Amino acid sequence: MKEKIGKKKTIALIAHDNRKQALIEWSRTNADVLGKHILCGTGTTAKLISEGTGLQVKGFKSGPMGGDEQVGASIVDGKIDMMIFFWDPLTAQPHDPDVKALLRISVLYDIPVAMNQSTADFLLKSSLIEKEYENHEIDYYDRIRKDNF
Repeated sequence: MKEKIGKKKTIALIAHDNRKQALIEWSRTNADVLGKHILCGTGTTAKLISEGTGLQVKGFKSGPMGGDEQVGASIVDGKIDMMIFFWDPLTAQPHDPDVKALLRISVLYDIPVAMNQSTADFLLKSSLIEKEYENHEIDYYDRIRKDNF
C-alpha cells in the first residue's frame, strides 16, 4: 500500500530530558527549513522549542503522560509524516515501552525517523524535504490474513 507524503510535512519533534537542549539548538539552526512545515511534539519539548526558536510547535501531552501514544496515533492516522526524536541511549526511561511502541509504529507506517543529529541533518537537507514522496507502507493486514490460513 502506498501513501503520499506531501510537500509540506508534519514533523514531530521529541527529545528525552538529557537531549532537549540539543534538539532546541538543532531546531534553532534549522528554523528556516522547519518553519516551512507543520511542527508538533511532546509537551515540554514542544514548549521549549517554541520558546527557544520562535517556531510554532503544537504540543501533545508529555511523553510519559501519554504524549508518545498521541504521536503514535497521529502517525497511524496519517497526520505525522516525519519524526525527529533525540533520545537518550544511556538513561533508562520510565516510559521505555511507549518509546519502543512509537518507534515500531514509525517503521510500520514507513515514515522517516531521525534519532540523532546526523540523521536529522541528512533528512532536513535531503531534496525530498520539499517534494511529495510516496512511502512504501507494507500491507500487514494482507500478511496477517495469509499467515492465519
